[in-house]
Amino acid sequence: MRTRSPAHAAVDNAIREIRKRHGISQAALAEECGLDRTYISGIERGQRNPSLTNILKIAGALGTPASQILARAEQIQATGKQS
Repeated sequence: MRTRSPAHAAVDNAIREIRKRHGISQAALAEECGLDRTYISGIERGQRNPSLTNILKIAGALGTPASQILARAEQIQATGKQS
């Protein structure tokens, strides 16, 4: 498997963090946004690169602006930490 860029890893971590903050499972998120659970899992594990369309679907399903996901990803990348 190829190495993910820090930017990709930050987006993956931001999605996972926000999903958990909302208290929903990967399966529930996947169903809400019309994606496969294994796709959501792959994103969160850094094995999938979500398209802008899918980031928008995920954001909508989380009731969170996509800009918030990207802002959190920028924070994660800048600090090198996730909460």
